[in-house]
Amino acid sequence: MNVLRSPFLLVTTTAVSIGAVLVGLNVYGEAATPPAAEAVVRVDQVGYVRGETKQAYVMGPAKALAGARFKVVDAKDKVVTAGRVGAVTGHWNAKYPSVRTVDLSALNTPGTYRIVLSGTAAGRSPVFRIADASELMTPLVRDNVRFLQSQRDGADVVSGGGLTHGPSHLADEDATVYADPHYDEAGEELLDEHLTPTGVKTDVSGGWFDAGDFLKFTGTTSYSTAELLLAERDLPAMPALSAEADHGLEWLDKMWDGDSGTLYAQVGIGAGNDNVRTDHDVWRLPEADDRLDVSPGDPDYTIKHRPVFRANAPGEPITPSLAGRVAAVFALAAQRTADSDPDQAREWLEKAAAVYEQADTDPDPDKPLVTAFPSGFYPEDSWQDDLEFAGAELALAARELGDDREGGWTADAARWARAYLDSDVKGTLNVADVSAPAHVDLATALDGDRSDGVGAADLYKDLRRQLEDGVDRAGHDPFGAGAVYDDFDAVPHTFGLVATAQLYAKATGDTRFAAFAGRQRGWALGANPWGTSFMIGAGEVYPHCPEHQLANLRGSLDGKGAILRGAVVNGPNAADKLTDLNGFPTMKKCSAGPPSGAWTDFDGKGSRYVDDVGAWQTVEPSLDFTTTALLAFALTAQEEGA
Repeated sequence: MNVLRSPFLLVTTTAVSIGAVLVGLNVYGEAATPPAAEAVVRVDQVGYVRGETKQAYVMGPAKALAGARFKVVDAKDKVVTAGRVGAVTGHWNAKYPSVRTVDLSALNTPGTYRIVLSGTAAGRSPVFRIADASELMTPLVRDNVRFLQSQRDGADVVSGGGLTHGPSHLADEDATVYADPHYDEAGEELLDEHLTPTGVKTDVSGGWFDAGDFLKFTGTTSYSTAELLLAERDLPAMPALSAEADHGLEWLDKMWDGDSGTLYAQVGIGAGNDNVRTDHDVWRLPEADDRLDVSPGDPDYTIKHRPVFRANAPGEPITPSLAGRVAAVFALAAQRTADSDPDQAREWLEKAAAVYEQADTDPDPDKPLVTAFPSGFYPEDSWQDDLEFAGAELALAARELGDDREGGWTADAARWARAYLDSDVKGTLNVADVSAPAHVDLATALDGDRSDGVGAADLYKDLRRQLEDGVDRAGHDPFGAGAVYDDFDAVPHTFGLVATAQLYAKATGDTRFAAFAGRQRGWALGANPWGTSFMIGAGEVYPHCPEHQLANLRGSLDGKGAILRGAVVNGPNAADKLTDLNGFPTMKKCSAGPPSGAWTDFDGKGSRYVDDVGAWQTVEPSLDFTTTALLAFALTAQEEGA
């Protein structure tokens, strides 16, 4: 007999079902389990260092996360630890209003793991590793170096290992130097009908492309070369890293004309007009420029025959930010070769001294520093930190070589450090502020002494200021971010904080910022609202569609083939900065979403992230982004006891 045909049984069964809904019971009168709510888990997708504080994040509906549990499973799906999700860290957005932590600090057994949520929330993390610092970080440095190899310009290109291209911009071997261009107030349009040649030609071939375009800048190249040389101190047995440092040095040496006392600031032009087409007006492979058939006066002439612009007129004072940074790089090169080739080291020292002596130490405060053309490409307010950096490295090079100018340069560096500390333009490590490495090396040069009222304690106090500012910001952010991510350069600023924490700890032995540094590294590598690593090739989820011409035209657009491995992108930016995306007829359309949903699901706090080839605001990689990360990884790789 089919009981459902019985009127009595039918009514009784229905009544039980209705009652079950009302009291939270199933049809058998048992307590019903509500369906688990959707939540997402964010981890450092590269992994966590054994012995460090380790933190992951979960975000989802507040009620669901209040009763959620987690388990950590290994590569064989065996549970290795479990517990309840941790404390609420704040609100993120309407779709994922609550953010909570998962403490993984007790997990120190090397291996590959994943977090799985259970109970009132469902979700699983990407995989992550637990390993020693050198095992996790050194491969990342190697990948950063691969990006630099892909960025090489000139005849000396590197084949194999990464995205490659043919020899490019060979006309740079005999480039024309032009007078400074003039721009409108916004710096968006060239006001000169044509560029004005100075009659000087010079060899500026080689170097690295600055970003997703093919411009070359002395400012960014000197910053990145300095970071490579600093990283080399911690990873001396990495030939590819040393080779890229050599490549940067060789190009910077060309940009300094010691005979005329001229420092060249830029190769190529990025903002022009109808008569002067620029690098930013076309989308192509770099070697395509050499095939152009152009004559003087053609709008495309400056794409093949790229203009060179000066940081100073011959023999005149040099903009101090560039002079200081280039002098610091040459002095670092002198230190590097002091034991192996003292004669070469002295040559580098003399070049460093010459550039330093020509620095403009009294620039007009009402005029922007000449860092690029237009200056808005790389605006910079501070310059005392650059001269402090130069003085410190000159002093250390002189010490290595027994040069009696050591004391004078140490005093100079201290004077500039004092000026920086007393200024209102203090920042943190990034392409516009090198105070962190300057402070550390000046403290070494001072060797316990004080000069111009500055001693090591003052310099270390300022490093704490930089880090404490980040700690304060992190304390008000649900994901513990120490950088501002609704403005440009969130990711490089984050890696700058990591590098600074490591520099400070190595110099002082004070490890109070170790946990903060680990969380910042994690944020940049996946433990952020969007659940993506901001370094290409690092982790499960990373940018597939960078705004980078070589990656777009020659690389894989789905992440499964050749990628621009090791490149670091800007990351999230202010939402209102992403209203217009770039587009070119020759650009291969590429847009990649997260593993589930859309990037907009995870936007919040006025910030937005998108992985789209036209989104230069979020996914354009650059030299300085990548080498700041490289320095952070290199310093972390040598953590004591790791």
